[in-house]
Amino acid sequence: MTRIVATLFTAHPQTVGETYFEHMRFAGWFCGRLAMAAFAAGVHAILPFLFEKTAGKMIREKAVRMESRH
Repeated sequence: MTRIVATLFTAHPQTVGETYFEHMRFAGWFCGRLAMAAFAAGVHAILPFLFEKTAGKMIREKAVRMESRH
């Protein structure tokens, strides 16, 4: 049973060449950046003169970073 549980936590990180903790660090960083992009988009929705290109630029940068990992 513990082997099955361990596999659940390590199978995906291994497919991208990372340990569980390396993957956790990257996914956490990515989550934080997406949260900042979402915040910028939310502010822009209310105040359209602010953060005009911020969220889109951040998301494009994250997409490039994700693709370069494989």
